[in-house]
Amino acid sequence: MSNRPDLFGDAVERTLSGSRPLAARMRPRNLDEVVGHTGHLGPEGFLRRAIADDNVPSLILHGPPGSGKTTLARVIAASTRSEFEELSAVSAGLADVRAVMQRARDRLASGTRTVLFIDEIHRFTKSQQDVLLPAVEDGLLVLIGATTENPYYEVNAALASRMRVLQLEALDEGDVITLIERAITDDRGLGGEVVAGPEARQAIARMAGGDARYALNLLEAAAGLAGDGPVTPEVVERAAGGRAVVYDKDGDQHYNVASAFIKSLRGSDPDAALYWMAVMLQGGEDPKFIARRMIVAASEDIGNADPRALEVAVAAARALEFVGLPEARINLAQAATYLALAPKSDASYRGIDAAIARVRDEGARVPPLALRDSSPANRVHLGHGTGYVNPHGAPGRVTGDSCMPEGMERVRFFEPGGVGPEGDLAARLAALRVHARGSTGSGTMPPLDDREDAG
Repeated sequence: MSNRPDLFGDAVERTLSGSRPLAARMRPRNLDEVVGHTGHLGPEGFLRRAIADDNVPSLILHGPPGSGKTTLARVIAASTRSEFEELSAVSAGLADVRAVMQRARDRLASGTRTVLFIDEIHRFTKSQQDVLLPAVEDGLLVLIGATTENPYYEVNAALASRMRVLQLEALDEGDVITLIERAITDDRGLGGEVVAGPEARQAIARMAGGDARYALNLLEAAAGLAGDGPVTPEVVERAAGGRAVVYDKDGDQHYNVASAFIKSLRGSDPDAALYWMAVMLQGGEDPKFIARRMIVAASEDIGNADPRALEVAVAAARALEFVGLPEARINLAQAATYLALAPKSDASYRGIDAAIARVRDEGARVPPLALRDSSPANRVHLGHGTGYVNPHGAPGRVTGDSCMPEGMERVRFFEPGGVGPEGDLAARLAALRVHARGSTGSGTMPPLDDREDAG
């Protein structure tokens, strides 16, 4: 490779540097300019120590857009005196990967290491990821892969096991404001020629949602819209033109937001339930998915503590079929707020899982003779139904006989709580169990209350 100056390339670079977006011009040049991620970059952070020791391993940087994955990769290369190479998993092929590996080998011969950054590494095919395995394992290069998807699902296990996964969170508003203030005053940025007060800066940070790139690009757009005047919250609002919701219906955001929605219902927080539902709807989620999750939650987390919850959830799903969006958002919201405020019980959920676990572990036992099919031939020749007492003719319409397999008469799967209507069921079940035959009770089942005799 020639070391002669490339005058044409330098001219292009000077032209590009003047026309690059603000976010690109303000990319941190060293570790001290990086904001956020104190768990990794603080005085005791793993990554800061690894850089200081010049011993950075291959990494997978997992985080949302604008959290600084590319920036960190560049800073690592600059701070460890390594050559930086970058590939995009969207456009790079096997030949590109092999070419980088050959250059890394050539550099290593002269004592220079290579940091290879692969953006969206989860989009690499299995064969492309497999090609990288020996290079990572032998230390031929330091591989830094960036992904917005869960690497434990989207990156080959063999490759992921040879790399350290660092979770990068979205920046908080304070970190974003720091970047905005730096961009306003820095000569690489707006050079102090733009006035943006605290309220405007907070408006940008709030709309950015932790995305540094979006925040700086919005600042630049607002500055252009303001002209010679100050950047105000109103100007920021006009420049934004509505914030696009980062939401991938097949990716991590889908699962994370859906989980937050379900846990908000379970946690009796209607405001949070509405918020996460809004994120899903604005992100283009199939509303039937939301309706299905509420039907499940109605039984999984509420159950008999409020049996009407299931009716409300199913009714919302039916309303969605008849009405459709956007009007059905109101039906979904009604169901979500009802489920969030309903009393909670997971007794049915725990009960069926315990029963399934018992069957899975030991197989299915045969029903007691009294409970088996007692059609005439079976009754005469096999004795099926022998000893069966129809509860409709018994006092209180309960016989006290166990319907469990032999040897399991004392096994319990369902343990209702004492909240809402389930509290009444719990009291009834306790009385039934006390008077069941084979227990310490007499085996005589008295009427539990007037409702039983009413049918």
